[in-house]
Amino acid sequence: MLKVLLAAVLALVLVPGAASAAPVRLALPKPTGGYAVGSSTLALTDSSRADPWVPSSGPRRLMVSLFYPALLPVGPSRPYLTVGEAKALLDGQKITGVDPEPVAGTATAAHEGALPVPKRFPLVVLSPGFTLSRSTLTGLAEDLASRGYVVAAIGHNYEAFGTAFPDGTMTTCVACDAHEIAKVPLVRAADTEFVLGALRTSWPLHWLVDRSRIAMAGHSIGGNAAARAMLTDHRIRAGINLDGSFFAPVPPSGIDRPFLLLGTRDGHNPAGDPSWPRDWPNFTGWKRWLTAAGTGHMSFTDLPVFGDQTGRPSPGVPMTGARSMEITRSLVGSFFDLTLKGVPAPVFDNPAAKFPELAVSNPNHVRTLR
Repeated sequence: MLKVLLAAVLALVLVPGAASAAPVRLALPKPTGGYAVGSSTLALTDSSRADPWVPSSGPRRLMVSLFYPALLPVGPSRPYLTVGEAKALLDGQKITGVDPEPVAGTATAAHEGALPVPKRFPLVVLSPGFTLSRSTLTGLAEDLASRGYVVAAIGHNYEAFGTAFPDGTMTTCVACDAHEIAKVPLVRAADTEFVLGALRTSWPLHWLVDRSRIAMAGHSIGGNAAARAMLTDHRIRAGINLDGSFFAPVPPSGIDRPFLLLGTRDGHNPAGDPSWPRDWPNFTGWKRWLTAAGTGHMSFTDLPVFGDQTGRPSPGVPMTGARSMEITRSLVGSFFDLTLKGVPAPVFDNPAAKFPELAVSNPNHVRTLR
């Protein structure tokens, strides 16, 4: 179902209209925070475990995109995708007649190797939706970095249509054909635990990270992964699920740290997502369940922004990409400001006052953050 939905969205977003006189230059909205954004990329190998999807390939390998507050916007702009990854995305969705180079060349705000601000910042881990590249959360990652966070977006190997490695290899979505969807969040929880440790030894700028303030957010199954990672790694102090089903349930033992559910008005399942009310009681700390009218499953990623720019909005999704990114950035940033920095976030007391599209589910089952 998710693959079919994504195909429909990408077909409208990425295929140029017949009347187009010139290619559209895709670009992400500028970050809203006060810092410039720096970026680097890590290729990591977890020698403690074989790859769970392709054991014959050897130890688990991961690509991680890092974003951080920078002193000045100096240095090459971060590439959105490699051309090979863009082609793999289009091929995976059977979209023909689209040049992958403009997709790969989407303009970003991050600058590779920019000089960092010399202080420590909270760390936010991001996990993308199934089949999607980690780059589809770049708009959110850049905004968080501009607000004073280090961000690590994990590319979960063999779970995206295309993941490029520095040695020239390109892996594909083997997990797409494994029919083990509940396994994906468990694999990603293990990926996250490994990355949190590897940053200290493998990233030259590891000193930027305040390791006492770590959180995680994810889109779709990446949101399920955030919850699973919190169950196994208590370094993660807060989590967000952006419109993701809990294929791997939250057990009755529960999660006692802050958690935000943010999704479409009825979930991406037209009949409603039964996993959210099922698992809601098992979040026993501060929690909010917010829904946004007029959104679709991809509204919490970069893709609808591209729909705006090409004049091809997602079918059946009234909200513009610019508006959905504004809401996503604001709520995610405010949640982490509250839970990691102790900054008051009145938007969670009355979300509709700032964003009329938002509604609160289960308002009688929340508690004040202490």
